Amino acid sequence: MDFLTLAKKRCSVRQYQDKPVEQEKLDLILSAGRVAPTAANKQPQRIVVIQSAEGLEKLKKAANVYGAPLAMLVCADHQSSWKRPFDGKDAADIDATIVTTHMMLQAAELGLGSIWVCFFDPIVLRNEFSIPAEVEPINILGIGYAAGPVKAADRHEQERKPMSDFVLYESF
Repeated sequence: MDFLTLAKKRCSVRQYQDKPVEQEKLDLILSAGRVAPTAANKQPQRIVVIQSAEGLEKLKKAANVYGAPLAMLVCADHQSSWKRPFDGKDAADIDATIVTTHMMLQAAELGLGSIWVCFFDPIVLRNEFSIPAEVEPINILGIGYAAGPVKAADRHEQERKPMSDFVLYESF
């Protein structure tokens, strides 16, 4: 399937089957994150794979992944991330987000549903998953087999702003 079709197919899933994600699919998803571009190729991402019942219970203390049987806690190591020399902008969160996007789209291509979660308590995550001080939790990606209907791929015609609302040519 071409990229735009894949991107339109992907939607947030908030109900999952009680079925684990196969290791082969998990490996492909992680590989997609591995090849994601990062600023200056610093690769500051650190991914905590959570799939055990115990791990998912710990995750519930900080975030809702809607019953996904697999979650990826995508973090960024600020000690290894690139910083823009002009103003010190740290690209760690951008890099982690690109990695998350690659994994999310790979999951969709494999027929899996996902939910991108940024509403979480970072202090609880830090404590529950022993995250060091220099590493920041950025995103959680819940993944699994969707239960129930998913959104139609053509929904974007109604749900998205027209490009004229956000695309500017040559100047703001």
